[in-house]
Amino acid sequence: MKKRGKGVAGMIYAIGSTGKANPSTAIVRVNHDGKSFVYIGAADVGQGVITAMCQIAAETLGLAVDDITMVYHDTEFTPYDYGTGASRVTLIMGNAVKNAAENAKTILLEAAARILNVNQDFLTIRDGKIFLADLPARWVSIAEAAFFSERVLGKPVYGLGSFSPDTSDIDKETGQGRPYSTYVFATQVAEVEVDTATGEVTVLKVTAVHDCGRVINPILAEGQVTGGIAMGIGHALMEEMLLDGETGAVLNDSFTDYLVPTALDVPEEINICFVETEDDFTPYGAKGIGEPANLPTAPAIINAIYDAVGVWITELPATPEKVLLALRQKTERENGGSAC
Repeated sequence: MKKRGKGVAGMIYAIGSTGKANPSTAIVRVNHDGKSFVYIGAADVGQGVITAMCQIAAETLGLAVDDITMVYHDTEFTPYDYGTGASRVTLIMGNAVKNAAENAKTILLEAAARILNVNQDFLTIRDGKIFLADLPARWVSIAEAAFFSERVLGKPVYGLGSFSPDTSDIDKETGQGRPYSTYVFATQVAEVEVDTATGEVTVLKVTAVHDCGRVINPILAEGQVTGGIAMGIGHALMEEMLLDGETGAVLNDSFTDYLVPTALDVPEEINICFVETEDDFTPYGAKGIGEPANLPTAPAIINAIYDAVGVWITELPATPEKVLLALRQKTERENGGSAC
């Protein structure tokens, strides 16, 4: 017999390292052709960091993303970054890039103000141009401003920016403190089908709602959540490291024995929604969505199993053997000690 159930799980996740400095640094350069180079030390491990940082720089400088060249993954040329982890890059490196781009933009506005003979406070930068907000017909290109700044004013257009969250240690006596500067939130709902004859659990549908601040790139964010759900399914149902009790050696050290989800294990129906609650000190309101995409999936699946067949699986993964054992023990309890 196959039975279906639904489960809900929520999570709160703190962005960045706990109660200590974890800075990022960026350098922005604008050339005479109006193109920009952005140097960052953050590593992209497939989550789309480079694209997001490019978007932040382009938005700040008033350029198209095609006008930005990202320089990364090379510590000989890029400035210091604390590292890609703790879902920190969008918030912390994003702020560093924005600060660096703001500093470069200030130099461009100073040059444009000299060229146009106006106060730079009245200028707007957008679409490769610097123009009077009230009179857009008066403008100079970013390329012209960059050339004028370097060759006439003697100020090459470079911006250096850094950022580290404002945190504090936790008081060991009171438990009080500010270990993180911002948090993200999520709720996920899983619908599963449990085969009571085999113990096999199939995930039929997952709905995920995440508050990760302003979504810089919706396609990348949805990809992050989809990937997190796939990882969560593996965590919940199949991934288990087996160790030799005497030597500690890993017994299932290949993908033949250590099972991970494939496309066939991921439900066809995944519904993703974002709630964009912004913090003032984040880059354009963005916070981050890396590890949080994974966290609610496994508990939602375990709750759904209970809803379907009335047994709690308290040790992951919920393999068919564990589900069958739990069902048998449930039957024994109901029958007063006999599974027959």
